Amino acid sequence: MTRILIVLALAILLLPAPPPSKPQIVHPGALLVTARPLALNAAKPEQRRVGGLDYLGGWELRSDNAGFGGISALLASPNGDMLGLSDSGILMGFHVGEGAAYRRPFIAPLPIRPQDRYRPWWAWDSESLTHDPETDRYWVGFELQQAICRYSPGFAHVEGCRTWPEIVAWPETGSIESLARLPDGRFIAIGEMGMTSDGRHDVLLFPGDPADHGTANPIHLRYAPPQGYRPTDAVALDERHLLVLNRRLTLQELFTATIAIVDLPEHLEPGALLKARTLAHLAPPLLADNFEGMAVTLEKGRPILWVVSDDNHEFFQRTLLLKFGLDRAW
Repeated sequence: MTRILIVLALAILLLPAPPPSKPQIVHPGALLVTARPLALNAAKPEQRRVGGLDYLGGWELRSDNAGFGGISALLASPNGDMLGLSDSGILMGFHVGEGAAYRRPFIAPLPIRPQDRYRPWWAWDSESLTHDPETDRYWVGFELQQAICRYSPGFAHVEGCRTWPEIVAWPETGSIESLARLPDGRFIAIGEMGMTSDGRHDVLLFPGDPADHGTANPIHLRYAPPQGYRPTDAVALDERHLLVLNRRLTLQELFTATIAIVDLPEHLEPGALLKARTLAHLAPPLLADNFEGMAVTLEKGRPILWVVSDDNHEFFQRTLLLKFGLDRAW
């Protein structure tokens, strides 16, 4: 059975398009999500620490709505409100933990431009998401289309999209898994399988809005992840630090992940190497799965990390949401 699951997992990651099990049509509506609390280590329920992180809670998320799952990107609020985005272009708003529930839990497809209505459902392979809290605008990175689109507040409509030749050069199914907006308005995109000549991951630093056709060309940087891992998401911790979620699939442990931090120099020159420092390693016997999304909030000034897994709408995977507190001395 283990070998069968490994083969299936490998097949999912290598498919050129979403698997047939993904929902083809999702209608907007209310969403009911159940959240089952989980220990970080089932064999040692008292364990509350992994690497440089404090484990603050974890849940297995389920819903009877067939469109739920496949979450590849995440935004979070300190009160436990979550906004997930699947790799099929589906938005999911829900609540976890204590406190008031999400005002209107929902599920809905991303809006599309009239000129894009001819595209098949599987073409909306949305893999990354970032947000500007000041303007309340959102940016989504799409594989297959190799485009970045900007959305108005509340995802009311698409404001603009741009396809960059630098992203088109990356493999279609291993490209813009990570997209982060820096506090100064610059954007960073990391290629999951887009590599440089020296074997590093290609990184694009945009001087401004990557969906704006007036934005100047990005400069290329390089990312060195923990050995054997590939980046699946990134989020700015502050002006000088970037958090990167990295994934690995092996025969021995199946899916594992590392949460790493990158120190950003004040002046990033073309070709600069961004080195990952591992904060935590998520592998058995700890909770582990296909972690693809990460978000950061603040609680009393302390950074809080949220990590979510993509279940690929497969029976042998789970949608896990984990909450960690980052040491003040990080």
